[in-house]
Amino acid sequence: MNIAMHLIVVGLNYRTAPVEIRERFALSEREMPLALQALRQTTSILEGVIVATCNRTEIYAIVDRLQLCGHYIRSFMEQWFGIPRQQFNSHLYMYEDDRAVEHLFRVSCGLDSMIIGETQILGQVRDAFLLAQERNATGTLFNRLFKQAITLAKRAHSNTSIGENAVSVSYAAVELGKRIFGRFDDKRVMIVGAGKMSELTAQHLHANGAKEVFVVNRTVEKARELAGKFQGAALALDEALNRLADMDIVISSTGADQFVLARKHVEAAMASRKKKPLFLIDIAVPRDIEPACGDLPNVFLYDIDDLEGIVETNLAKRRQEAAIIEEMIELECEAYRQWYVTLGVSPVIRALQEKAAAIHDSTMDSLVRKLPDLDERQMKVIRKLTKSIVNQIIHDPILRIKELAAEKRSDEALELFMQLFALDEEVSRLKAEEKAEEKSRKTNSAPVLDVDRLLTKLAGALQ
Repeated sequence: MNIAMHLIVVGLNYRTAPVEIRERFALSEREMPLALQALRQTTSILEGVIVATCNRTEIYAIVDRLQLCGHYIRSFMEQWFGIPRQQFNSHLYMYEDDRAVEHLFRVSCGLDSMIIGETQILGQVRDAFLLAQERNATGTLFNRLFKQAITLAKRAHSNTSIGENAVSVSYAAVELGKRIFGRFDDKRVMIVGAGKMSELTAQHLHANGAKEVFVVNRTVEKARELAGKFQGAALALDEALNRLADMDIVISSTGADQFVLARKHVEAAMASRKKKPLFLIDIAVPRDIEPACGDLPNVFLYDIDDLEGIVETNLAKRRQEAAIIEEMIELECEAYRQWYVTLGVSPVIRALQEKAAAIHDSTMDSLVRKLPDLDERQMKVIRKLTKSIVNQIIHDPILRIKELAAEKRSDEALELFMQLFALDEEVSRLKAEEKAEEKSRKTNSAPVLDVDRLLTKLAGALQ
């Protein structure tokens, strides 16, 4: 393993970029595999994972040239999203190595989220990693790091109370509605979209007394399935636009790449409402509701950026629990660092173990020939004891070489260690096997033509 490799994360989130910038960096499920392939083919990128949510787009990469990697990743973003870097450079953040590891751990645990401690991001990080792994975009480093991040986040949520009184963007939307109307039992609520975010919103609404809930989706079957969970009704999109005048609250969260609710639709609905207010909450990225709707009289429009701080009163306990998780993250960062610095010695350790095992096997074969009268039980006892002796002999040297790997003159110590135990040939063989496996993995990852990406994006725009 090449110890000169580096980890980097380049991204933008709700803190650094407003929604009108973030929505331009949204990635659909159809586009993600193609984007991963394009990232993997970018100069100096050895491994890559893309985490894209409504609140962030982050590119995690293992690179072989730290000084130029930021430039290459920006070039990828510029080309893939079709946005000149001058328009997004000021919104980017970039973390390297230890800081990047810490950032991933904080993101996975929900400590970097708009709603601190929310659990939805864990699933999004996990899905992003699994897709990258499936597409052969990850290798030794990310396979270890992301699994560690996911395990840590699960433990953080199970061992602390940070997830109690769960809040999320959908919960914040409902809280905002409660502040304006006070109650939902006498209000008609329309939810546009039948995905996970819409289901969470419906759960919160139902728990807060909403009785008339209408679910809208392009696929009426999906809308009917979700509405059935909350004694609601399903509507097709065209029907929903005609019923808009009857609604009091509209919460929209779809994956559409164009406005679902335009100003003309809202203006027509308001004409028959006799100044009765209409509350619109847009929690989609890209946005579902045309911003100009908020300029209409008696129309109150809030987008995802307006939700920050809505549930601040519920977060005091979460911040206390977050301090505990920060300590867990610190320990995990150190554990990953210790694992990382031993990567260079892993072939040496493995070579020593295999050589010791071969000596043991050879000795046992000789013993069988010289003492043929030993029965099976006696041989089992002798084999166990002699193997224990071998393991104890190599135990301390292995611990010592791991410690030396973290020191400045680790290369010299490693070379001396190999000479003392005569491991040169075995180490060379193991490294050759690793290179062959890596080459095979890259070969099996078929390239995707740019035309495929363009056709996919065009198809999404036409739907």
